[in-house]
Amino acid sequence: MEIKNTKKIALGLSGMHCASCAANIEKALKALPGVADVSVNFSSEKAYINIYPQEINTQDIIRAVERLGYGVLEGESYAEREERRRKEVKGLKLKFSLSLTFSLLLMLFSYFPLSDKYAALAQWLLTSGVLICGYQFFARGILAFARRGVATMDTLVALGASSAYLYSFVISLLLWRNHPSFTMHDLYFEAAAFLLSFILLGRYLEATTKAKTSDAIRRLWNLRPTTAIVIREGEELQIPVESLMIGDVVIVRPGERIPADGRIIEGHSSVDQSMITGESIPVEKIRGNEVIAGTINKSGSFKFEAAKVGLDTVLAQIIRLVEEAQGSKAPIQEVADKVAAYFVPAVLVIGILTFIIWLSAGPGLSLALTAFISVLIIACPCALGLATPTAVMVATGIGADNGILFKNARSLELAHKMDALVFDKTGTLTCRKPTVTDIIVLNNKNSQEVLKYAAIAEKLSEHPLAEAIVSFAKEKNLVVPEPSAFNSLTGMGVIARYEGEIILLGNRKLFAERKIDISSLEEILKELESQGKTTVVVAFKNELLGVMAVADILKESSRSVVDAIKKLGKRVFIITGDNRTTAQAVAVQLGIENVLAEVLPQDKAREIGRLQDSGLKVAMIGDGINDAPALAQADIGIAIGCGTDIAIEAGDIVLIREDLRDVVVAMDLSRYAMKKIRQNLFWAFFYNVISIPVASGILYPFFKFMLNPVVAGIAMAFSSISVVTNSLLMRLYRRNI
Repeated sequence: MEIKNTKKIALGLSGMHCASCAANIEKALKALPGVADVSVNFSSEKAYINIYPQEINTQDIIRAVERLGYGVLEGESYAEREERRRKEVKGLKLKFSLSLTFSLLLMLFSYFPLSDKYAALAQWLLTSGVLICGYQFFARGILAFARRGVATMDTLVALGASSAYLYSFVISLLLWRNHPSFTMHDLYFEAAAFLLSFILLGRYLEATTKAKTSDAIRRLWNLRPTTAIVIREGEELQIPVESLMIGDVVIVRPGERIPADGRIIEGHSSVDQSMITGESIPVEKIRGNEVIAGTINKSGSFKFEAAKVGLDTVLAQIIRLVEEAQGSKAPIQEVADKVAAYFVPAVLVIGILTFIIWLSAGPGLSLALTAFISVLIIACPCALGLATPTAVMVATGIGADNGILFKNARSLELAHKMDALVFDKTGTLTCRKPTVTDIIVLNNKNSQEVLKYAAIAEKLSEHPLAEAIVSFAKEKNLVVPEPSAFNSLTGMGVIARYEGEIILLGNRKLFAERKIDISSLEEILKELESQGKTTVVVAFKNELLGVMAVADILKESSRSVVDAIKKLGKRVFIITGDNRTTAQAVAVQLGIENVLAEVLPQDKAREIGRLQDSGLKVAMIGDGINDAPALAQADIGIAIGCGTDIAIEAGDIVLIREDLRDVVVAMDLSRYAMKKIRQNLFWAFFYNVISIPVASGILYPFFKFMLNPVVAGIAMAFSSISVVTNSLLMRLYRRNI
């Protein structure tokens, strides 16, 4: 069976004005052969499409979207997108101002002592001006329905406004012929004009408030400097940051932002990295140290060699992850999307039935037409479409401000729903800075000799325990030569060759495999392990030399984080490759009852699966490198302490500040965001459930004032604005740990 690989493409969209627009694009693209999955986000104006590149390409997707009448903004930069949105807001403001002016003049004409036919002419001219301001509703609404047979909110607005306009136009012609059956009171020009004016106002306010939901992206983008000083052909040149190339030597002076990721080759300074790593104190940087784009050079000057530029920098990766999260859909949004997809056609049917019923009931054409227009206008699915994505955009922005990157909306929704949190020990609960605490010598050897052979064996290893032993040997001024051969055995230890002889360093499993009896050391090992220390046995030429103990200190916040999670009613597990005694000692210090010990890296995912099979929703918290399989297996993978490697594949949430407290903040922010989303969805549904019957006249004459297209337009605009405003109030969120 052939396995097809998919390719993910992201496209900016223009011309969407409601959730049904997004639903129509999704439906059309999903029907294309070669499209695996589609997610269109109305609020962020983004489409994420997974395609089979052997069957379809990006240009095919673009053509399909454009055939639907929407614009595609491929490769649009952040600056270009911001400029486009600024122009859109400015254009809507101008259109609203003109339409409101025409509408107010139209209202004033009703007080002028003109004959009916001249007053009708003046109203027709002014209303026509308003219709020109709102031409997009007709172009996108009626033409979309005529060409593709799909209805959007623009279709409802166009039908409502054009019904009032055309009806009034016909009456105006009859007034010009002095028809005795009609008067100025039969005209609905004013209703059509004010209707479009208030809908334009709603669109303007909605565009303005929506822009505020992406403040986090804007703040991150503003961290990026616009120029850089480089040395090329022996000369200092100031160039746009977009022109930087890998290998460029960049000069950074005091107070300047660093324009790329790289390594210092000359000079020293202190760098404020708080916006990236959360470190409140500037970090001292010397030759060989890494620097990160967007951070601020505080004191000295230095030169560095650019290693990552443009879209490959840490800052660019963070921005990309936040943008993708803001453009993704939470599972809870599926309900709103399904409703929105059927909503507009259903409203059209309700509007037509309302018109027929009122016309048949006897009050006359005027009331029937008023009810029809009011139903079409008041039933706007925009609030439903905005309820979830605006809250997701604000919440992921808050997360980014706190060093928490939700890689998608699903992780934001599910983070607080976990039943169990499984913490990797080394580097997650501990500082990943182990140090040698004990050296027990055997067979009349001395500690220097034991330490020397241990350091030789571990010199080529990258394991944290190896680093601790080698560093300790150097502190004791020991010369540590390299072994002639080296082999690391995962979960057991290392085997090295020195001067033609074998050095063994490892745990019980290693010596059991080599058939070397270490039972005489069991009491020593148990005593050290009961103190939470990791033990290794050292042997040279198959002769036992001694036992070494290494301890990795716990992070200061580990105990408080565990306590906070337990207060939330969650179960806490610790998972480690250490032996059970050592793991249990650490667990006791942290107040953790559930211990998964002696688990090899490749078996961690299996342990997570067992917990899931028992019915638990599991979050795995690890370093994002060795724990990648377990992070991927868990319902939510939380990668902590990733340093500059932000764009890791495993894990749904990335904690870039290496602060364990951010686990609790991520869960709390998830809970808070879902609370806001539920509020938004409730009010969006409640609004439509109440407003449609009222607008149709079921409660007439108790709510007679609602049978007015202008009131319906105001109510429709208010529903969308209230939902976006409720989401924006999330920016008041403050972390509580």
